Amino acid sequence: MTEWWKKAVVYQIYPRSFYDTNGDGIGDLRGIMDKLDYLKTLGIDCIWISPVYDSPQDDNGYDIRDYRKIDKMFGTNEDMDRLLDEAHARGIKIVMDLVVNHTSDEHAWFVESRKSKDNPYRDFYFWKDPKPDGTPPNNWGSMFSGSAWEYDETTGQYYLHYFSKKQPDLNWENEKVRKEIYDMMKFWMDKGVDGWRMDVIGSISKFLDFPDYELPEGQKYDIGKYHANGPRLHAFIQEMNREVLSKYDCMTVGEAIGSDVEIAKKYTGPDRHELNMIFNFEHMDVDTKPGSPAGKWALKPFDLIELKQILSRWQYALADTGWNALYFENHDQARVVSRWGNDTTYRAECAKAFATILHGLKGTPFIYQGEEIGMVNAALELEEYDDIEIRNAYQELVLENQIMTKDEFLTAVRKKGRDNARTPMQWDSGPNAGFTTGKPWLKVNARYPEINVAKALQDSNSIFYYYQSLIKLRHTYDVFTDGRYELLMPDHPHLYVYTRENESEKLLVAANLSENTVSFDQPDDNWKLLLGNYEDTGTSTLFRPYEAAIYYLEK
Repeated sequence: MTEWWKKAVVYQIYPRSFYDTNGDGIGDLRGIMDKLDYLKTLGIDCIWISPVYDSPQDDNGYDIRDYRKIDKMFGTNEDMDRLLDEAHARGIKIVMDLVVNHTSDEHAWFVESRKSKDNPYRDFYFWKDPKPDGTPPNNWGSMFSGSAWEYDETTGQYYLHYFSKKQPDLNWENEKVRKEIYDMMKFWMDKGVDGWRMDVIGSISKFLDFPDYELPEGQKYDIGKYHANGPRLHAFIQEMNREVLSKYDCMTVGEAIGSDVEIAKKYTGPDRHELNMIFNFEHMDVDTKPGSPAGKWALKPFDLIELKQILSRWQYALADTGWNALYFENHDQARVVSRWGNDTTYRAECAKAFATILHGLKGTPFIYQGEEIGMVNAALELEEYDDIEIRNAYQELVLENQIMTKDEFLTAVRKKGRDNARTPMQWDSGPNAGFTTGKPWLKVNARYPEINVAKALQDSNSIFYYYQSLIKLRHTYDVFTDGRYELLMPDHPHLYVYTRENESEKLLVAANLSENTVSFDQPDDNWKLLLGNYEDTGTSTLFRPYEAAIYYLEK
């Protein structure tokens, strides 16, 4: 098997928001096909497509009703076959989303499972009796607020759901479940799918004694160590690798909630035969106040020193075993320029600076749709957001428990809410940003006349062409793939500076991630400036707001 994914740059598409070809306000597979040449121009190697399977859309497709069928809102199975052919013809690989921690409650397996206690599909899911007082079996919480257990009157038992009550968790202890999943994976890979992004894969193994969390007084439910990294997790993934993954030249990346670097080594160590890489979440919490009952919505100021510490820890830990997945944005994370940077005065410089830091690291970079043109958070009104996570959190934190005021919650949502990433892609300055001729499923960001693809393609100094240059550098110089990472100036509050070095080449990557002008000594004349985000970068002993550069030395 080749390790093509080490050199690759991946582009994530959130299909419902990418490009709509039939005017129903929802993006579709033909929309992705229409934009393949755009992605080829950008230079990416691989597309990860968020779920397009048949679904009631309770959680935007992460609640799957039929794994082998494309949802009609996105097109047909034939459209998917054609997309694979069209992408491959352009040298672009396709990775699909594997959502196998849970299904929809409308999936045929669950429909059968809930009919009776002796149904053959009963133990495809987790069913438990209530406590003597009728309450849920334990105090595990749902990621989308409330209890992780839902009572079902038909059989008088509760079923487990880590997410929405319409997303019951699969029982991976059941060998028949695993076989069904592996057969489904082969179905798509035999069609030409090049790998998988594995949704909440770190949660597929459950703690079967279902222990209660110790809770502070007044708290009903908790989400913590029992929600991930169960006792059989790695045995399940190793089996999946033996039965399916090892038979294909594919890329795998797992969404591994609750992982530290030691757990990451288990997932990604080559001798363990599990996954190529995982998404970790540690760096995405640098703006979250730890231990707050408001969870992710408890804001704290962005701390660059903390970000450097976290990213460096992962770079060092996986240097010799494993591999990093590099990202700042995805369908679950807000726009980085709005969240951690400046999305007004220095939007372009800021977008380029964060990109420089990310793409210079060791690992596989992921670009989320719109990131390459510097899209920003949406600043919608509360009722304009669609996301189930936002709706449920508002109910719990504001209306029921008064942990936050409505204004505090709205401020947090505008900073970190998932819908900031899900607003339609901004293609041009025409109606609905060129995304659809109909009414978009989610409101278009009001700044689309200023921030759009058409405008970016006409400006040789745009964020788009900067991303194009970064991708070319990764394809050209081996040191981006195999160079050792070393952090410099760890305590500097504004500068992120590091080196990458192999036997014959060395890089110096530097960015000022602040609105201040700071001192920075450019390297001597032996070094070549590969890329800078100001026209005259490399000519001064100062780094201006959000100035960034990559220097190269041939040894």
